[in-house]
Amino acid sequence: MIRILLADDQTLIRAGFRALLDAEPDMQVVGEAGTGRDAVGLALREAPDVVLMDIRMPDGDGLDATRRIMAEPRLAGTRIIILTTFELDEYIAEAVRAGAAGFLLKDTEPAELIRAVRVVHDGDALLSPSVTRRIMAQLALHSRASAEPVALEQITGREREVLALVGEGLNNAEIAERLFITPLTAKTHVSRIMNKLMVRDRAQLVVLAYESGLVRPGWSS
Repeated sequence: MIRILLADDQTLIRAGFRALLDAEPDMQVVGEAGTGRDAVGLALREAPDVVLMDIRMPDGDGLDATRRIMAEPRLAGTRIIILTTFELDEYIAEAVRAGAAGFLLKDTEPAELIRAVRVVHDGDALLSPSVTRRIMAQLALHSRASAEPVALEQITGREREVLALVGEGLNNAEIAERLFITPLTAKTHVSRIMNKLMVRDRAQLVVLAYESGLVRPGWSS
């Protein structure tokens, strides 16, 4: 059962999400919060698997709440999907920096929202190539690029290739096709890279790929 926390300042939106998600046989909404502070408190109490987090809320916005939840060792297994009506680049980039595993607009189709919860719960990131490109345009403004990034010295040449493709927003099947390997091998590479670089999910790998200077907006692997 996927345990879900809803954080949104609009009661009607929370009610709609609850009705949609509770109708799924493998999902259960375990709490609702209308403020950033309440979202953090409920997350600490319920330890949900997935949080659907609005950005603009009173008493601590969704980005601040995401940072606080991600900083809690007790919530290491919690994944956050940012849900908003504002498709602004700085919000997307900051959400990923804060530790969010996905970013969706509130007008997303119900089936896509349900799929997103399952994808993030399974440990993957919900970042389409188009969203990834916008994130990277923002990250490029604050890049710490260097000729030979120290942070990547511990991964192999093949793992660098895989990380670059993750940075482009490719999923495991697409990486496998590009490198002529199996999807399982691609998944294994991604898992090993996350372990070596000590990042919690694929979204953080995307950030690292660009902030380390391994790839940059406009590059093609």
